[in-house]
Amino acid sequence: MRIDIHTHAFHNKIADKAVGHLVDHYGITPVGTGKADDLIARLDRAGLDKAVVLAAATSPRQVVPANDWAIELKKTAPRFIPFGTLHPGYDRNAEELERLAENGIRGLKFHPDFQGFRMDDPAFYDLMELVDERFICMFHVGDDLPPALNPSCPMKMAALRRAFPRPVMIAAHMGGLKQWEYAMEHLAGLDVYVDCSSVMDFVDDDLLKRLVDAFTPDRILFGSDYPLYDAGEEIRRITERLGLSEERVDAFLNRAGKLFA
Repeated sequence: MRIDIHTHAFHNKIADKAVGHLVDHYGITPVGTGKADDLIARLDRAGLDKAVVLAAATSPRQVVPANDWAIELKKTAPRFIPFGTLHPGYDRNAEELERLAENGIRGLKFHPDFQGFRMDDPAFYDLMELVDERFICMFHVGDDLPPALNPSCPMKMAALRRAFPRPVMIAAHMGGLKQWEYAMEHLAGLDVYVDCSSVMDFVDDDLLKRLVDAFTPDRILFGSDYPLYDAGEEIRRITERLGLSEERVDAFLNRAGKLFA
């Protein structure tokens, strides 16, 4: 099963606002509308079967609405694998985990930078105590601030992995957006997957090859970060830059499928 492990799709009522927020934060003009029909069309053009759709509640009060959307997608959009979300400030995370599991939600997305907590916050560790191997955990890692100041970073991600060995963990953006030297130093060799979302624009060929060598291909998953980028174009770019054979591209795109078998 060929999967895009890192996408975002929003309810039509808020898609324009949500995409505008991405523009404000990242300074990137998105290629997509952020709506489900546009994402499905891009999956078709890229020859992909499914997409993991991610959301992160930016405040405690957004946990339930965000998860309502994930559950709705689970019921109505068979091309999508929606992930739920939790927040350290929400006081019913245990109940919400049960609700997600009962509705067939297989994963959780955490974005400390957007959600307003540090990845090493004791309150977040308390939340992670509630998560077990039922859920695949996707983490945004890295950004513009130095690692010690940034809410997420490869060092904090490595510490989290060691503290909580049971869930499958994916460190987005090759282990740390704009913090790739730290990602190779602290995450390579750990039981952590990484995805290639929002990486191609920011690394040269030498760094890209070093990242692949450090994490090894069997730990790298394909992710586009739609609506910022288009899956087909991202596949083309990484294929050309790494000189991948058709066989290796197929293995790359199918790798995430094993997590959902």
